[in-house]
Amino acid sequence: MPFLSLLTFLLQDESAPAQAATPIAQNSSALGEMIHNSGPVAFATLVLLLAASIFSWTIILSKWSYFRRARTQGIRFVRAFRKSSRLSEVAAVADQFKPSPLVAVFTEINDEYHRQNAGRGLPRNPQALERAAQTASSEALTALEQRMTWLATIAAVAPFIGLFGTVWGIIDAFHGLGAAGAATLRAVAPGISEALITTAAGLVVAIPAVIGYNQLTAQLRDFGGRMDDFGRELLNAIENAAMLTPPAAAPPATPVPEDPRRRSY
Repeated sequence: MPFLSLLTFLLQDESAPAQAATPIAQNSSALGEMIHNSGPVAFATLVLLLAASIFSWTIILSKWSYFRRARTQGIRFVRAFRKSSRLSEVAAVADQFKPSPLVAVFTEINDEYHRQNAGRGLPRNPQALERAAQTASSEALTALEQRMTWLATIAAVAPFIGLFGTVWGIIDAFHGLGAAGAATLRAVAPGISEALITTAAGLVVAIPAVIGYNQLTAQLRDFGGRMDDFGRELLNAIENAAMLTPPAAAPPATPVPEDPRRRSY
């Protein structure tokens, strides 16, 4: 008897995976059937959420790729800047690191430095260089933040769009029950389950948008800090190079002709 019980238990375990695979297929087919049987408002809500999901994923992937290239080029640009001894050498190769926002900061400070005293000596107005660095950083961050507000909007609005589809579907289901006069669970459950799909779809759209927005915002703060640090480093380099430059040799003094009326001793 124990042997027969053990054999029966093993046979049940071996047949369990085959039995477990059936509910999965049934659930997927049931989900497709519920989406297919959704009302016009629920179906329009699902289409709108699908478009919002595609748009948000496009923004996330494109921004992630662009930020990665900007970070890599920024590291290379800082390495080239620290190896160079002249600003003219850095300016000649700055376009090679164009995706990096540090290039804009360097270009703005370098242009302002050349406008003041042709790129030689101490700057006449250091505050103007600082303002140029802040302006360049602000413009670069504004360019990096493009389309980021769409992610925040999708993350905030998608759950409410899904909830609207759910509420409308429940209203439609109960209206149909009232018209049919059948108030059983078998009659209520299909309509409510079809209505709840829009809420689930809204959460599926909103959660990646929230995560992507938070991660990209953290990277934007990192870019802002890097630009501020590089601007200060560039200003220090300009001042140090100007102080280390030897002063220009004074022109030889012109000899004063001797007055013939003066007596020499």
